[in-house]
This record gives sequence, C-alpha cells and structure tokens, in this order.
Amino acid sequence: MTWKVPPIWEDGDVWILGGGPSVTKQFDIPDDVVNDVINKVKPPSAYSPYMEAIHKKHVIGINVAFLIGNWIDVCFFGDGKFYAQNKEALAQWPGLKVTCNPGTARVPWIKYLARDNTHSFGISSKLDSVSWNANSGSAAVSMAANAGAKRIILVGFDMTLGADGSKHWHRLYEPIVTPQEMVHFRKIGIRYRVRMPFNRHLQGFPQMLKDAQARGIEIINACPESAITVFPKCNVKDLL
Repeated sequence: MTWKVPPIWEDGDVWILGGGPSVTKQFDIPDDVVNDVINKVKPPSAYSPYMEAIHKKHVIGINVAFLIGNWIDVCFFGDGKFYAQNKEALAQWPGLKVTCNPGTARVPWIKYLARDNTHSFGISSKLDSVSWNANSGSAAVSMAANAGAKRIILVGFDMTLGADGSKHWHRLYEPIVTPQEMVHFRKIGIRYRVRMPFNRHLQGFPQMLKDAQARGIEIINACPESAITVFPKCNVKDLL
C-alpha cells in the first residue's frame, strides 16, 4: 500500500535499531543470553528485558529487530529476501510494517515508500519516498525525518564486523565469513572490502549529514566503534 509518512513523531526523538553486533554491548546484555540467541536456543525476544530503557521511546526496528519485542513501533525493511523468510511472523506482529522494497508494494498490510531515484543518498524530502542509501537502516532515516523527528539515534549501525567476526547481533542470516576468513580478508585488504557490503553502505552518510543539518535534525551514532565518522558518537547509557 503506497503511503505518505504522517507527522507522528513531531519534534521527538526516534531510535533506529540496526543489525550490528554492538547492540548487545550497548545494552549490557549478558554473554550467556547473547550466546543463547546466536545459537538459537532462545529467540531474539530474550534481549527485550535488557532494553527496557527504550521500551517507551519511538523505535524503528530494521529487519529482524521486530522479533525483539512488540514495543518496537515500526519494522522497516528494504530487502525482499527478508520478507520472504519472515512474512508469517511479520504478519502477526502488531506494529507498523514499512518497506521500500518494490516487490512488496502491493501487500495490503505493509506501508510502501518508494525509493527516491532523484535523491538516492541522504534524506528524501518526499513524504511518499525514502533515500535508499544502499541499505535498509539508512533508508529508515528518511522515514524518521519525515515523521517529524528532531533527533535520530542510530543503534547497531556498526558498518564493520565485531571482534569475533560477527556481522549482526543474531545468526538469523547465514554468516558471510567465519572469524578465520575475516582475518584472511583483512590481510589481503581489497578482497575483504569487495566481499563485505560496508563500503557500499557507508556511501550515503555524508549527504545524510548535509540533509539533516539543512532540516535542523540531529543524528547521533550510539556505537562508539562504528565505521560511520560523520555523526557524533556516544554510548546508549550516556543518552539514557
């Protein structure tokens, strides 16, 4: 269903919960709980009690982040493969589902925002569109901005692998590389960069900063070790 973003969060804070492995560290989730989720002994909702401090905030969960809890306001995704793998659970989830994936534009219970081809990087000013920025998390920034956010807080926007070679705070996707492969790819440099998507994902942030400043929006990166360098960084606990 084609949608125009309404001003639901006028002058408010919006948290965007990405997929990077730093999420568990930022919320001090114990290693045993993380290991249980990673090994699929427990569902992602096992993280929810440790994230209570943002349960009443405005939160956009990227892709499988919706599985953490019903307190997340929006599930945003741009990947058709994610939808194919999670459509049954997503249909039952009570929050707002928003996509910029053209293949799901006609699903009646999903709000569709087109990819703004005239402004592919940064923040789209069109209420019915998003700047794709080559990844779902960055695309969600357009939605947050057009919903009226004055401060957008990015969590789990690592754009780099964790110390153990992990790419996400879960293992619901097939891992791209093992820790051993990660060491090897780092040694040979260019092949590592080609295989990983981070350089592509990082392209949109400089323009995003310019667009945010022009609109009086503050963006904070709550991931001190993130490869994104254009926004001020802090820890989640500093914000809370």
